[in-house]
Amino acid sequence: MPRELVTNEGDLIDIVDNDHRTLERAFEEYEGGSGDSRNRRDLVEYITAEMIRHMVAEEEYLYPAVREKLDELRSTTERELSEHARFERELKALEGITSEQEEFDRRTRALFRGFREHMRGEERELLPRLYSACSARQLLALGSKITMVRSVAPTRPHPAAPSHPPANMLLDPGMGLVDRVRDALFGRQR
Repeated sequence: MPRELVTNEGDLIDIVDNDHRTLERAFEEYEGGSGDSRNRRDLVEYITAEMIRHMVAEEEYLYPAVREKLDELRSTTERELSEHARFERELKALEGITSEQEEFDRRTRALFRGFREHMRGEERELLPRLYSACSARQLLALGSKITMVRSVAPTRPHPAAPSHPPANMLLDPGMGLVDRVRDALFGRQR
């Protein structure tokens, strides 16, 4: 299933793969260690926004599609959702740690390791099986939905928010609007 990716347009598989590559490049940039603590904080804030938008899109469209098309992977999707909740709690915890502290770097690197494993699991199991179970038209329709939801998704962690439809689909756009206002007021880059 190797594909060349250059945009956030296309089918669900392309978009999720592109998100994974974007996050991997950002993880590598952080781990490269260039920049002072302020630059590291800015990079982690960028990564946080990208991870949250990615997880919201998966929770709203990828995992429901997997449950619908591949009932045998229902427990896998529940495990993935549990991992998302853990990642959100960790991202929230990082907000309260200054980037000068050693704990910030240690926890950030541990988060990246965990998320890499999560991405590899999706790429190894969920995405290929969903690719086989859906038509090209279905995958393109899901890709359009993911592109749309990413544009209104939250950019900050909300670990107490619901992660299953329909509640998440109702609340995420409102939280996203509040987050984007906060981002603008505090100069947080997207």
